[in-house]
Amino acid sequence: MSNMEFIPVQSFNNYVEAHIAMGNLQQQHINCWLKDEYTVTIDPILANAVGGIKLMVAKVQVPRAVEILKQAAGNKHPHYACPHCSSHEIQMVDIPQKETNLFAVLINKLFGNKTKAAEQIWHCFACGNNCKQPVEISSGAMEDAS
Repeated sequence: MSNMEFIPVQSFNNYVEAHIAMGNLQQQHINCWLKDEYTVTIDPILANAVGGIKLMVAKVQVPRAVEILKQAAGNKHPHYACPHCSSHEIQMVDIPQKETNLFAVLINKLFGNKTKAAEQIWHCFACGNNCKQPVEISSGAMEDAS
C-alpha cells in the first residue's frame, strides 16, 4: 500500500461549504477529505486556532482540484437572491439523492452501482439554507442596490 501525500487547497469556517466543495471534487473523482472538520464543527471558536476546516487533496490531483474549485466559485449567481436572507451569495449545487429502497441500497453497496442521479438545488453561503428556486433580481434592482 502506497502512502499518498495530501495538500490543503482551501480552508472553510463552515462545514456546509466544506462539504459542498468536497462533494464537487469527489464528483470529479478527486481524492480528498476534510481535516479538522469535527474540531471546528464542535467548537467554532477554535476555527482560527486550527486554521479552519481544511480541504485536503491528493498532491497529484491539486491542479485539477483548484481548477474545479475556481469554476464552482465562478458559478455563483449575483442576479439571484436567497429567499431566506436575500443574500446574493447563492449557487446551484449537486446533492446526491438518498436511496429509500432497501434492495437498491444493498445492490449499490454490493456492486458499487451509482445509478441514482444527483439533485440540483440552490445553496446560500450567507445563511446556509437550501431552496428549490431563488428570488430573481431584475438588472434595474441590482443597479439600485449598488
